Amino acid sequence: MISPVVLAALSPAPAAAADRGEADDIQVVGHPDPEGLLPDQTVAKAQSTIAAAFITKQAPTLNAFQLVNLMPGANVSSSDPYGLSTSSSLTLRGLGQDEIGVLMEGAPQNDIGYYYAYPSQFADAENVRQVTLAQGAADIDSPTVGGAGGLLSLSLDDPKTQTGMLVNLSAGSYAALRGFVRLDTGAIGRTGLRAFLSYSQTRADNWRGAGHDTRRHVDAKLLGEWGDGNRASLALSFNDANSSTYPSPTLEEWRAEGRGFNFDRRYSAGNTNYWELYRAPFRNLYAAAPVHLKLGDRLTFDGTSYLQFGYGNSPYGTQLTTTGNFLGNEALADPIALPGAVDGVATVLGNYTGDQMRAGQVGKLTRQAGAHRISAGLWFDYGTDRVTQSYTAIDADGRPTDRWGYRRKAIRTADGRLLAYENQRTVTVTKGFFVADSIAITSRLTLDAGFKGVDLLRNGRNYLPGPQTRVHIDSFAALPRASVRYQVDDRQQLFANVTTNFRTPNEFTLYDSYYGGVRDGEGTAAVKNEYSVSQEVGYRYIGPSFSASVTGFHYQFRNRQLATVVESGGPQVNSTLNAGGQTSYGVDAEIDYRPARGVSIYVSGEYLHARIDDDLPVGGDFLPTKGRHAVSAPTLQFGLGSTYDDGHLFGSSAVKYVGRQYATFMNDESIAGYATLDMSIGVHLADWLDGKRTDLRLNAINITNPHVLSGVQAVTTNAHDTVGRGGTIISGTAPAYYVGSGRAVMATLSRAF
Repeated sequence: MISPVVLAALSPAPAAAADRGEADDIQVVGHPDPEGLLPDQTVAKAQSTIAAAFITKQAPTLNAFQLVNLMPGANVSSSDPYGLSTSSSLTLRGLGQDEIGVLMEGAPQNDIGYYYAYPSQFADAENVRQVTLAQGAADIDSPTVGGAGGLLSLSLDDPKTQTGMLVNLSAGSYAALRGFVRLDTGAIGRTGLRAFLSYSQTRADNWRGAGHDTRRHVDAKLLGEWGDGNRASLALSFNDANSSTYPSPTLEEWRAEGRGFNFDRRYSAGNTNYWELYRAPFRNLYAAAPVHLKLGDRLTFDGTSYLQFGYGNSPYGTQLTTTGNFLGNEALADPIALPGAVDGVATVLGNYTGDQMRAGQVGKLTRQAGAHRISAGLWFDYGTDRVTQSYTAIDADGRPTDRWGYRRKAIRTADGRLLAYENQRTVTVTKGFFVADSIAITSRLTLDAGFKGVDLLRNGRNYLPGPQTRVHIDSFAALPRASVRYQVDDRQQLFANVTTNFRTPNEFTLYDSYYGGVRDGEGTAAVKNEYSVSQEVGYRYIGPSFSASVTGFHYQFRNRQLATVVESGGPQVNSTLNAGGQTSYGVDAEIDYRPARGVSIYVSGEYLHARIDDDLPVGGDFLPTKGRHAVSAPTLQFGLGSTYDDGHLFGSSAVKYVGRQYATFMNDESIAGYATLDMSIGVHLADWLDGKRTDLRLNAINITNPHVLSGVQAVTTNAHDTVGRGGTIISGTAPAYYVGSGRAVMATLSRAF
């Protein structure tokens, strides 16, 4: 009986609620949720939360995207059952992963250049206290750009007050093995500090095709608390992974080969489809230092400083010739030296490397003045992104001589320059300010109004020979918002909000690209920012044994941006499609029923109507896309979950249905709806042993093992040749898809000391 059962959000602690001028938590008598996930929710927006009590019952490898799968509006496409691969996707209300802000301990996790977040790099599940998903509105003080799709926030567990150790050992399908150990210091002398340090190591074979994944991970947190609610912490998360890439088929390839569409298990001379050429190594370090200071009876300061480093490679197999090469638009007169070349041709590793650094700070002051709670703050973020597509030699067995794609080890031109398809460095500086006022009009009615201004500056350099050397873009967005919440009675709430969001184009839109010495893509700083206005109206009921939430939402987009890959195999060519206007509206709902002690039944659902407002310009013509469905936006989604825990036995189940998804703006190709089922059962052994926490559980992931395509990996304008509004034939391009993961079973023994 298991997996992601998701309910509403946690209440703020009483002290925190008082600091915010909110009402105390509502006390009800009945059957509380066995996971403790449904106390009072007071924010004036749609929001759901899962907490540690639920997370600890799931397979320990599941990432944050997989854990929120049952929440209303969440559409998760995972390429592997264990959540180790970077080939995954999350959409909310039809808005893509690059539209969703992600925070961990208050620090942004999204890639600064492309806005994606990679959940396999986040903290280990054992250290996560809660995961909160706001489906439609990011907080005004969130240090994120482009949160139209909502906000996913992870909070780490605090260090324990007593010295202790936790050990988890797991084994499962596909030769999966995982070990985890966490040490808590307890109180460190009389310093008022306490800390934890954890380490995990995971290995699993690919569930389809050749290859395997490895992951080593370290989490740590140091916490100090003093005085009347003051606290400061430092959280660190280091990830070292070597993940296999799962190839994404077109619909034709899927129908022909199904799950057999994989990389080759054995290498032969000239083979660019060998699995060793598609293993992606990444190393990341995230640091966050949140602080809360009570400066007076009515004045507080909240801030988070953060620092990130990351380097990784997303490689592919390709071939080079010793002659006839180009660097940018420059023809190379002298031949290049290619190890292993036969008749002037060599199979090599094509590297797509990213080297990022990011640092920033967000802080706000909050003043309680009578019925007003006034907040004001600043956000500063500085990031660098060095992107290179270079080439590395491989040996006679097809193994790369350097899988990391380091530039110093890559193939060079005859005169010593780096041979590269793409070579650029971008500096991104984000500056923001915000001010908000929360007005307690009556004891039941609260009105919030705020304004956020964000300026995003990109300066970059293109190192390839050609007409372009420097790039520059500077844009500012004004983002007003307002919300209202009315407490009808002790169990019922009404809320409404209006929120604005913007997003600048991805950084690769700034740069020229070349193929065969010819510029096949022209970089521009003239691409318009995406801008959206969204509204929500909602109702909540919080009862002793039954709780429910219903939210109606509406979005209006200008210059809707969609990132895609326009060419797979060989050099990776990224592109941003401007879909013009888009209008979306729908309803999210969730119900939690607790018929008996230790039993919870959860139901969620979404209806989504998302339509394109404009014809799409392609070349010198327009595709007739006005009025068609938006891509990756299923009309219907349903979730059904249950949990049981009587103190000795526990378990849960989760069923998720996702409706049809279109993959092109013309709606001339789509994938059918599908359903998945996760289950688990476990036993608490503490009472039969020495009283210390000891759990044994069995998790079954995707137990029905449906052979389906689970999401769209690369959208296109049209799959088939189409006559444009102007009468020209616009050629079609096949979209690519994620293959839904297969069945997996994992057993875990958890022991506290």
